[in-house]
Amino acid sequence: MKNPVLYRKRFIPDECFELKDDIILERTDSMIVTKWSAIRAKEDFSSGYSCYYLDRGIKVSKFIKSDGSLHYWYCDVVTYDYDEETNILYTIDLLADVIIYPDGKVKVVDLDELSEAFEKGLIDNTLLKKSLLSLNRLLTEIYDHGIESLTQPIRKYTD
Repeated sequence: MKNPVLYRKRFIPDECFELKDDIILERTDSMIVTKWSAIRAKEDFSSGYSCYYLDRGIKVSKFIKSDGSLHYWYCDVVTYDYDEETNILYTIDLLADVIIYPDGKVKVVDLDELSEAFEKGLIDNTLLKKSLLSLNRLLTEIYDHGIESLTQPIRKYTD
């Protein structure tokens, strides 16, 4: 299989677009590592790397400041939908996210968006459950083992 075309789909805001400038650095059956520049200009960061864990329901990203230093690690809870006919991989954001700062502080964010998406019928019971279970597995791994194992595929390109 050749490298897929990557798309990001979000419920809040409602958008789906091709990540046409992302560069796939590595691909296996269980993960894809990419290098990217910020889609929208940000003061806090300018670029980064992401590891799509295709079998775990998460995407881990290293957000890099314009001076090259680490801004933070950002863990998206996601699901994936691969269209074999078009070779498109849709990464569907399930709204719950975890940020790990350089000092080790862990922050869970966007649970209000998860609730709002469910209340408005943007996601169903199945996606809500999937999001919460993936978030629980992610936090358990971070609390039990730290972020290092999740960031290793990215670190080999950035350290």
